[in-house]
Amino acid sequence: MSSSSGPIYIDHVINQIITSNNLAALNHTFKAGIAREAREQLLSSFLSTGQDPLAVLDLRTHTLGVLYIMSARLSSSFGSVPPPPWQIVDEFCRRFDPDQARLAPDRITKLAKGIHRLASHHGNTSLAIPSLYSLTVRYPYDPSYLTTVHPIFLLTCVSTSNFTTALPILEHPITNIELSLSPDMTYNDNLTYHYTGGIALAALKRWKEAEEYFEICVTSPGTYPAALQMEALKKLRLVQLISTGKVSNLPKYTHPLLFRLFKATPYANFVNAYPQNSQQLREIYEKERGTFSQEKNLGLIQQAINRAPRWVLKKLTATYVTLHLSEIGRQVKIESEDEVRALLLSMIESNDISAEISATGTVTFSDPPPQFTKQQVDRVLRDVQSQTGLLVQLELEVGKSKEFLSKVVKTTDAWAPAQDEELFANMGPQHMWDENVYT
Repeated sequence: MSSSSGPIYIDHVINQIITSNNLAALNHTFKAGIAREAREQLLSSFLSTGQDPLAVLDLRTHTLGVLYIMSARLSSSFGSVPPPPWQIVDEFCRRFDPDQARLAPDRITKLAKGIHRLASHHGNTSLAIPSLYSLTVRYPYDPSYLTTVHPIFLLTCVSTSNFTTALPILEHPITNIELSLSPDMTYNDNLTYHYTGGIALAALKRWKEAEEYFEICVTSPGTYPAALQMEALKKLRLVQLISTGKVSNLPKYTHPLLFRLFKATPYANFVNAYPQNSQQLREIYEKERGTFSQEKNLGLIQQAINRAPRWVLKKLTATYVTLHLSEIGRQVKIESEDEVRALLLSMIESNDISAEISATGTVTFSDPPPQFTKQQVDRVLRDVQSQTGLLVQLELEVGKSKEFLSKVVKTTDAWAPAQDEELFANMGPQHMWDENVYT
């Protein structure tokens, strides 16, 4: 391509897209054949006839060309260049050829950001979710791969409270990171994806899964802990209290600075008082309510306090065989026997305890019956073996990576955050949702 500009030039571009039989050469032309400072403006141009180029190209056959043009249009000023019609954007995300799109991975990132921007421009960020979902599902080789589209999709779901929409993505654990799919991926993309995934799952009260996502964020290795890891640790501890009544140890490779900093927060005092000291829990809640609300954790704090009697009661089952409802009420700080009875029935129904309540109000505790069949155990063992095999293969692939070996030689971490991503240097995504998501 020549470096000339103007409407005739975009006509020439469209002609090359339609007639080209060599996609790699066409991609090189887009990258190197147009001056960088003029490329986006030229790709945003209309044809000399005034026709929209996107109306001339087939969205699947000409995926590469459409990707360059659409991402340029979505990134330009909507005042000077009209954005693509929304139905064309969405149709492209549902129909594009993944093999062609993978030739220009940086444009996929640009497209995803542009889709979010266009939806915001229309005053309805939720509008972006179906298109971003299609990109997230169709662009990677399979659901185990993390791309730069993943955190954009999840941030959009969380900021608009569309948590259920994220579940089909979140149910697939990330086990692969291929930089050829997203060469512009950063350490923070991985943290953001798992952090926002934990938020979505916690909002849906899927506590165990939320715990797993927050833990992945907290324990992701790096030279310095990032701001999101500290925020994830706060939410992780609260989710653990809600789910099991206690916190569990994190892997030894978790950055020790996170633990030291956590001890200086009101969350550490809350954890230490939980669940037995209900008076202290209330005092911490009242004193630190502003902090909890600002950090979008007030809903989790409230749920933890509401569930504290549940875990005090469960501890009683380890000490007593029988207790009267009135005695249980004194222990868990509930005056009404009817409320104590309702709490017991709820815990029995959810298999938190095994107990019987007599007509006189005497509660008899017993060991819970086995909850697993042989078939279930066999299935779990097969899943563990499969996951172990995947981890071994991943470790071998990483060990053979030239990038990994060169980083080892230089004694630096390939996924360590940059200096500008040090703790509390980037406080963006953790505040992008409404506090009421946890209520």
